[in-house]
Order: sequence, then C-alpha cells, then structure tokens
Amino acid sequence: MSIGYQFEQGVATLTFNRPDKKNAITGEMYEAIVRHLREAATDKAVRAVLFTGAGTAFTGGNDLKDFGDPKFARPDSPVLSFMQALATFEKPAVAAVNGMAVGIGVTMLLHCDLVYAAEGAGFSMPFVNLGLVPEFGSTLLLPMIAGRVRAAEALLLGRPFNAAAALAMGIVNAVLPPAELLAHAQGIARSFNALPPGAIRETKLLLRQAQATPVHEAIMREAAAFGPRLAGPEAREAIAAIREKRAPDFSRTG
Repeated sequence: MSIGYQFEQGVATLTFNRPDKKNAITGEMYEAIVRHLREAATDKAVRAVLFTGAGTAFTGGNDLKDFGDPKFARPDSPVLSFMQALATFEKPAVAAVNGMAVGIGVTMLLHCDLVYAAEGAGFSMPFVNLGLVPEFGSTLLLPMIAGRVRAAEALLLGRPFNAAAALAMGIVNAVLPPAELLAHAQGIARSFNALPPGAIRETKLLLRQAQATPVHEAIMREAAAFGPRLAGPEAREAIAAIREKRAPDFSRTG
C-alpha cells in the first residue's frame, strides 16, 4: 500500500512510503489513509495523528499515472474520499514536512491543525502548470490563511517556495533543523495525551465549524472543474511534456 502505519504513545503516524517515487500518492494509498483515519477516529487510544514522509520527501503529490483514470475526480474517487476524511477528522492532525511537498502534499496541510517543516523543505502547487485547477478547498482556504495576494502568487504562477515563505504565509507553525523535525512533531502530537480529549475535539469543531460547509462546497466545486481539465488538451500536453522531458507548448491549447 506504500503507507506506513505506526501507533505509539497515543499517536498514529501515517508515513508516505514510496521514497523512490518521491512518495507520490496512488489511489491505493489514499484508500489506506482513509481506512487509518476512520480507525483512528473511533479508537480512544489514538489522541492524534501525525503525517510524514519517508526518505527526503514529504510527498510529490498525486502519482501522474492516476491522472489517466477518468474516475480520478469523481465524488466516489479515492482522492475525494481522502479529502473528505481529513477535512472532517475530529482529532488533532499534525504534519512533519521533512522534504518536498507538491500539489496535494501542500493543500492537505491546510486541513492539518499543526504543521512543522524542516529547513530546506520545498513547497509547490503547480496545478496551473499542469493545465489543471487547485484542489482540496485551497482556493478558499489559502486566501484565508495567507492573504489573497500571496495565495494568487502561489496558485496562479505555481512557483515553488521555501519553508521560510511557508511560515510567513501561515501554512506551517515552525521551521526546524531536519534532525529535530520528527521528534518535535512527535512531541507535539503526544502532548494531547495529557489534555482532555472531549475539550480538544469540541475546540477543533468550533475552530472549523464556520468553514465546514464552505470548505466542502469548495472541494466539490474544484473537483467539478478539475475533472474536465484533466481530460483537456492543456493537461494532456503538460503531462506529455513531463514524460517526454521537454518544455510544454500551450500555444494551441488555450
């Protein structure tokens, strides 16, 4: 499944574990994460979940091979199920971004409660570069978190940015030396063992309640635009260019 799972000291750690593929996420991996999140939601021993990546990457985002599946952006697709599961997860979700985070590797952070990044971690949301549109409610959440102009720069240009910029945008809580990152994130996640779970759960609900319906609507609105674009000429050209290791030519696709 390429999703590592470990439970220790009240924390369920989910690890993107395809280091040879920059931890790119497949449909099976999304399905595994959804199962683990659902199990964690009902297991009283789990007080928080922690996301991280194996090797030198957090995740390179969606596996491009899955983009060829016409079911990819359907409401019952594994990726949409993952989005809904994380967006509605009631327990604390912590992320330790140990390396590159691309696409959904960044947008998922907008749904985590506490995010820590390693110095040298890189972030990018290159949806437009692939002829696509942003996903996971990022067109709603990123302007709220980072401000409209920073969100526009990140989403309209699709350019990568570093951990310091992610901190300034409010995407991450802190930037740490790589050797200290995981232990710090684990310590934060374990701190929920000493806090009352009911109060934590209700506080998280109150923090997100006003956004719950708009976030769901944004996720589905983006998915409705994402699917047709995935089958469109711009996405086909962008993906072909990546596979052929050349610059894309959008001069005839607009």
